[in-house]
Amino acid sequence: MNWIQINEQDNVAVALVALGKGENACGVTLVEDIPAGHKFALSDIPKGENIIKYGSPIGHATADIPAGAWVHTQNVKTNLSGLLEYDYHPHPCALPRDHEATFEGYVREDGHVGIRNEVWIINTVGCVNGTAKTLERLGQEQFGDRVDGIHCFVHPYGCSQLGDDLKNTQHLLAAMVKHPNAGAVLVLSLGCENNNLNVFKEVLGEVNPERVKFLITQDVEDEVEAGLELLDELTSYAAKAKRTTVSADQLVVGLKCGGSDGLSGITANPLLGSFSDLLTRHGGTTLLTEVPEMFGAETLLMNRCKDQATFEKMVNLINNFKEYFIRHGQEVYENPSPGNKAGGITTLEDKSLGCTQKGGAGEVRDVLLYCEPVKEKGLNLVQAPGNDLCAITALMAAGAQMVLFTTGRGTPVGAPIPTVKVATNNRLAEHKKNWIDFNAGILATDAGMEETTETFFREIMEIASGKKTKSEEHDFREIAIFKDGVTL
Repeated sequence: MNWIQINEQDNVAVALVALGKGENACGVTLVEDIPAGHKFALSDIPKGENIIKYGSPIGHATADIPAGAWVHTQNVKTNLSGLLEYDYHPHPCALPRDHEATFEGYVREDGHVGIRNEVWIINTVGCVNGTAKTLERLGQEQFGDRVDGIHCFVHPYGCSQLGDDLKNTQHLLAAMVKHPNAGAVLVLSLGCENNNLNVFKEVLGEVNPERVKFLITQDVEDEVEAGLELLDELTSYAAKAKRTTVSADQLVVGLKCGGSDGLSGITANPLLGSFSDLLTRHGGTTLLTEVPEMFGAETLLMNRCKDQATFEKMVNLINNFKEYFIRHGQEVYENPSPGNKAGGITTLEDKSLGCTQKGGAGEVRDVLLYCEPVKEKGLNLVQAPGNDLCAITALMAAGAQMVLFTTGRGTPVGAPIPTVKVATNNRLAEHKKNWIDFNAGILATDAGMEETTETFFREIMEIASGKKTKSEEHDFREIAIFKDGVTL
């Protein structure tokens, strides 16, 4: 089939391939060309009437739209505006634990499980980025065969920051030091920064001195020589860890989309939702973020919150993010991006209803603040923006051992943790084989969701057990720390 009506209540359908004027699709004759991933009207839609997709309004018509016409930004506008009040209408959706699966992971001394055994170099401040990169290169050459890799993660922060910005930097870096994918960590400091080691250690708390070592570069004559000595010790310590069979209930997986297109909410995002439900039934945990891309679909998640207290936390999550936009004088609904629109996404409601498909149908167990560690198994929501780098970094900080990242336009971006790229369409999967790990575009042809989910689940268990993702093969690893204030 070359088109799809997602919900029987929809008054638009989506072209799965480019359709031409005069073609018959879903019982209507097209009155203009429809690009792949874009919508066309299934009946006459009067000016002011809602456009229905996914069974929900995604905006309203700004002009009369005849049946068979292209429905997009030229004739549709969002219905969203400002802050809202919400009421809790619970929809029971707890999923039973009725599946068992295992993977090969590294059980750490605190009980957490890593899926990689790497040595990480964590900077307290951006001033030592160059030193960190030198240590990464030389350390990999000399000791890299002992572990899964030695990696540093450059950033521009740790000094000249005030208030919550400095706290965000500290909590994010502390979460990285404690992350189970890191078998050992070198914390690298300049010495005079706001986030100096004495200050950072207060945030970090107690650590195993064999696993975590510290270096103040101003205090030694040759910081590279001193750093390599410490990396020798750290890689020797990390090398003692061995993979062992653990339950899938120890897996924490982040869910993200970026470079979305009109098929994201039809193929790849629903696949992640199906995976999320399946992992939950195995006792595992998934993390959903991109708060601004919940706007317009938030009530679907709110009514799945496990209780009133969790619902209230989600209301605060949504409204606090809207207030963040307003505080900076920005339009709350300045979304989707130019690339999203080119791919067929018209309004923020359109984007959000597709984006939240990644959360499946399960109960929302908890809502986490930025860098707050996950505590509840099952589906959790995480405070972070839609920006790809900020979002994947926040998922890692919350405890995700890997990120599943759907894309319709394509992107090479990778987190410090394995980042699994899932294509929404066949063209992207073929065109960017060096980026894409799994093709969900088959769901737009003849593949079934249940069978595809099972295949995808097995692939994720293999990656958790050590199979490298494309982002790992190409060493695509970045972090971005959320910033909201003054830089001195």
